Amino acid sequence: MLIDSISEIAKEAIEQAAAEAARAAALAAIEREAVLLREAERWRREAEGHLLTLRQTQRNGWRNIVIAGLSCLLGGVVIGVTVNR
Repeated sequence: MLIDSISEIAKEAIEQAAAEAARAAALAAIEREAVLLREAERWRREAEGHLLTLRQTQRNGWRNIVIAGLSCLLGGVVIGVTVNR
């Protein structure tokens, strides 16, 4: 009877320990996933920043091309006018 009682208490303690271990493992997994999600969000924000910088650089590049073209055109006109006089 005493052995049965101790065995029952031991089984309950083992079940409780197993449940707590499973709960701790689940919490650890959730914490790892939260860390990974924060890291993914940081990478997403960084990629968006790079994309915005790239688009701005492309716009500036086109603007510089237009300015260079107009400068060459106006320089050619000035040279053409002065040579023909």
